[in-house]
Amino acid sequence: MEEKKVMIEIKNLVKTYGEGEALSYALNDVSLKVYEHDFLVILGGSGCGKSTLLNMIGGMDKVDSGSIIVDDEDICKFNDKKLTLYRRDTVGFVYQFFNLINDITIYQNVTLSPSSRQKQRALKLLDRVGLLDKKDKFPRQVSGGQQQRVAIARALNKDSDILLCDEPTGALDDVSGKAVLKLLEDIHSEGKTIILVTHTKEIAQMANRIVTMKGGKIVSDVINENIVKAEEVEW
Repeated sequence: MEEKKVMIEIKNLVKTYGEGEALSYALNDVSLKVYEHDFLVILGGSGCGKSTLLNMIGGMDKVDSGSIIVDDEDICKFNDKKLTLYRRDTVGFVYQFFNLINDITIYQNVTLSPSSRQKQRALKLLDRVGLLDKKDKFPRQVSGGQQQRVAIARALNKDSDILLCDEPTGALDDVSGKAVLKLLEDIHSEGKTIILVTHTKEIAQMANRIVTMKGGKIVSDVINENIVKAEEVEW
């Protein structure tokens, strides 16, 4: 059987906050491999380190020690310029609270550059997420579920191979949440590698791998033999 390509290799990652008696470990010697076309869920309660780990993978925060190898390069050694390029070109990020720019239109939020290619791609992506008819509206004029679909379209407009999702259904009702999960399921089926952080065990059952964290450590990493379709997820 052909060996799967390693997309991300995390080695002995440590991140602390505070010092002395107030020192606490957000990440404590975390190692993990993410393979091409994984749908990997990082599962755990509040404060377990899952969002910190996702931010590290996304180049959003600095580590104390350890390495994150992506495309044979350790992003922990990148300077600010290289990190900016990495965030722009290599990973797409979907946040719990959307992080849209409120005073520009939905179309402008999805269009990342003035190039005609990006503009055409933005229109196709908005059509795909069912929001082409809302392209000239502002984020505040649409629902939370629709805003999250805009955020996913924006992340996909980078055309990066890796999509990082931090509690993407956390601010949504069940119906909107399921629509977002179905969209992520479809995106994964087309070949994207997805890393999704959640505290909800039921959502984790969508993934082919479930990594559980507690107290800044990975306590389990299992293959999910009984993947549940997005439309069947109940939480």
